[in-house]
Amino acid sequence: MSGEDNLVRFAQTDANYLPNRPGRLAYGLAHHWWLAISLLLVVFAGLPWLAPLFMELGWTRAANGIYWFYSTQCHQLPQRSFFLFGASPTYGLSEIQAAWQNTNNALVLRQFIGNPQLGWKVAWSDRMVAMYGSMLLWGLAFWPLRKRVRPLPWWGLALALLPLAIDGSSHLISDLMGGIGGGFRTDNAWLADLTNQVFPATFYAGDALGSFNSSVRLATGLLFGLGIVWFLYPRFQAATSRFVERESVSSL
Repeated sequence: MSGEDNLVRFAQTDANYLPNRPGRLAYGLAHHWWLAISLLLVVFAGLPWLAPLFMELGWTRAANGIYWFYSTQCHQLPQRSFFLFGASPTYGLSEIQAAWQNTNNALVLRQFIGNPQLGWKVAWSDRMVAMYGSMLLWGLAFWPLRKRVRPLPWWGLALALLPLAIDGSSHLISDLMGGIGGGFRTDNAWLADLTNQVFPATFYAGDALGSFNSSVRLATGLLFGLGIVWFLYPRFQAATSRFVERESVSSL
């Protein structure tokens, strides 16, 4: 076969292939949608944990880039965040103020990323860790059960998101009314009275791991992740299965 014939054959093959590219891409995404979303969540939920690791390794430029990126999506208040490579996984407001600046200004507090003694802050808050980390975990749990899980209805999704909305709103109102460290969610005296102070004082006050505030933020984040996955993933599975089946039949 001459070189000219080969060129014509290549052009014909390429012409036949290019129009099918979008269809093949769509087919591939539909066939592997769960893997694609899981990998995206691994990256998105995992990067905040790399920031303290990079700080510990001395890779400050890379760490600061991660802190900056996630600062657009989270308040990053250190008293409501996890720390790595320090004496404790969380710290109270007074400890942060002693190590950083004696201020209640949220815009100043959020700039504190840690130090060698306290460790380095994860690049977003404990609530965000729970929200997106749980989406990844619930998504992994969905796959082996995908043929048996029915999608969550709209009202179920609303119920799953409502606790987070209430808790987040109450934190916001508390901070606006009393300032950071001075609102009704700081000591939760209302809860202590409601429960007749049956729990230790450390449970009611502050944001340390194991406190009421921390526990509710984590729990509502986990419920958020469950609601999102339960609502979306079965619908994705049904829609992509229909698409893959339709494309497979049309290609015969």
